[in-house]
Amino acid sequence: MDKKNPPKIIFQNRDFIIIDKPAGLAVHPGVGIKEKTLVDFLVEEFPEISNVGDEPGVRPGIVHRLDRETSGVMVVARSQKMFEYLKNLFKEREVEKKYIALVHEKMKENKGEIEGEMGRSKKDFRKQSLVRGKISVRKERYSLTFYKKIKEFDKYSLLEVFPKTGRMHQIRVHLHSIGHPIVGDKKYTFKKYKKIEFPRMFLHSSSISFHGADGKRYFFESRLPRIFSDIS
Repeated sequence: MDKKNPPKIIFQNRDFIIIDKPAGLAVHPGVGIKEKTLVDFLVEEFPEISNVGDEPGVRPGIVHRLDRETSGVMVVARSQKMFEYLKNLFKEREVEKKYIALVHEKMKENKGEIEGEMGRSKKDFRKQSLVRGKISVRKERYSLTFYKKIKEFDKYSLLEVFPKTGRMHQIRVHLHSIGHPIVGDKKYTFKKYKKIEFPRMFLHSSSISFHGADGKRYFFESRLPRIFSDIS
């Protein structure tokens, strides 16, 4: 974990914590992850979450996750009761999430949707894939993403992205599938973009909104990192 750029606590109450996660920080331990993770930070700051979740020894309080290179807002449960509540909200697609993504090339459409069954690729277990043509996957599950173009540049398009399901790498796989991979994504991209060096993957969790167990509607957002405007 980068001490110069630690995760920020946007909001906290007795039920949940809202975190602004920096790019480059893994959410929880995993294969190849040796440095401190967001979970380590959370357990130090909120030791009560140590026993919260389906896998409290690995992902205490974590209801959803962001990829290591994705920055932005996410919610963490402080109690098992709230964990189950939030988990159900995500399952029922009652959590509204918005991401900002910078993708390669100009997009012809101003808005659209991408859907299909997706799962772990049979050709490369490290990747997720959409089921298309001869492409088949393991444990396929339905996925749906909406997007809207908000700005256009010579070689890029800036999008608002609204995932309605929460599959692993969903936004990255979906945008790649329509020929517009995320700038800086080294896993889901095309050969012609691999030679271009970018400081990070340009995907940011911009906002999250949901109804709390107390009946209130909560809305939280994270400012777009300066690096997004720097490249434009």
